[in-house]
Amino acid sequence: MSRPDGPPGRGDRPGTWHDGGVTAPLTPPPHGRSPEDPVPQPPFGAPPSAALEPGELRRAVLVGLAVAVTGLLLGLAWVWLAPRVPLVSDGKAVYLENTEGEQAVGADGVFVLLGLALGAVWALLAFLFSRRGGVPLVVSLALGGLLGSVIAWRLGVALGPTTDVVAHAREVGKGVTFEGPLQLRAKGALLAWPTAAMLVHLALTGLFGPRDPEPPLPPL
Repeated sequence: MSRPDGPPGRGDRPGTWHDGGVTAPLTPPPHGRSPEDPVPQPPFGAPPSAALEPGELRRAVLVGLAVAVTGLLLGLAWVWLAPRVPLVSDGKAVYLENTEGEQAVGADGVFVLLGLALGAVWALLAFLFSRRGGVPLVVSLALGGLLGSVIAWRLGVALGPTTDVVAHAREVGKGVTFEGPLQLRAKGALLAWPTAAMLVHLALTGLFGPRDPEPPLPPL
């Protein structure tokens, strides 16, 4: 039977309502918020959550692989352009023909210059390929450049003069000048390519990349 309207009796539980026929407990709103309260909004100017677009990671992987493969070109150019280190043997030991020569330092310098040039070129190509940039693309440029530098280094050493200096000295004979192996003495030169690629790409993106829309002004 329905309960007549009126003040609650002793048997009534607090927090109940009556519509003349149904009695149900009131469920408290979650976290102390009433259903009429507006839904909280993110603070003004908060950036939207960043998410990778479909295919963005795949494009970055392809770019990284293409960059690494061009390390073969860097290795060939290094073998061709790097100065040779002249050595000579007296029959007992091998010496530098010119102790004041800078050929060894020049080989490292040529590698660095070639790496910087390739890094800048790949940064420009990647920017033209995807003007939006993004973290995956920059990371792929860096990793691909580092892998390409390692490939170029090992290829240059393999294609250059033999690394068995003693056997080479015995082959050419005493007092005959021969070319020493192509070496990369400063291993920090391997970072020239990836560093140039990242810096140039970030500069191009900052200067010519698309601009984010200005956030709306807050209401007065």
